[in-house]
Amino acid sequence: MRRVLILGGTSEGRALATALAEEPDVTVVSSLAGRVRNPRLPVGEVRVGGFGGVDGLADWLRDNDIDAVVDATHPFASRITGNAAAATRRVDVPLLVLRRSEWVAGPGDRWTTVASLQDAAAALPADARVLLTIGRQGVDAFVDSPGWFLIRAIDPPTVAVPQHGEVLLARGPFTVDDEVALMRENRIDVVVTKNSGGALTSAKLDAARRLGLPVAMVARTPIPEGAASTADIDEATAWAAGRA
Repeated sequence: MRRVLILGGTSEGRALATALAEEPDVTVVSSLAGRVRNPRLPVGEVRVGGFGGVDGLADWLRDNDIDAVVDATHPFASRITGNAAAATRRVDVPLLVLRRSEWVAGPGDRWTTVASLQDAAAALPADARVLLTIGRQGVDAFVDSPGWFLIRAIDPPTVAVPQHGEVLLARGPFTVDDEVALMRENRIDVVVTKNSGGALTSAKLDAARRLGLPVAMVARTPIPEGAASTADIDEATAWAAGRA
């Protein structure tokens, strides 16, 4: 029996767990970081919580006889991805990074790509009304920024938030019409988001295009050098099952 660990928490991780559940010679454990209070759980065995860094993950892989690891975490979970790369190298277990494709600007988009949340904060006009859709982590990068912020997240931020604005707790998917209405009602001037990719929250970009609003797009960090990667669930399934 082939034992596979999925580092999950994303729709791609859930889809992969579902697909691998149909593989007769594969046993899957999905691991969630535990940062969302009511996560959507994948099928099969699930563990919640961290491993204790590279050392803890390497020990867990060895102790649980894991044959392959798929990192299907959020595209901005760079610490987990880095730990996975280091731990799998240490115990000689193959790693595949499953990442949804990035969003790409098209005609009518007014995107400015920035390297970090701090760069996004520095680029904001002083009097801007900002839709901040970066999740609850990293909101403190904007704590000293002028302007007004509508901070949308699934769970309340646990760090300092900008002085002026409000927190909106909501979980996607969102429709384009709803996003347009939200931006109009709150007189939004600029949208700040991370290049997470995927269809679940892309409506905000369509809405910004429709309204002619600029978007500050935070770029992803690169996948660790030497790590195999794919955006295709079928390819990831075949790899994890040992058929590729």
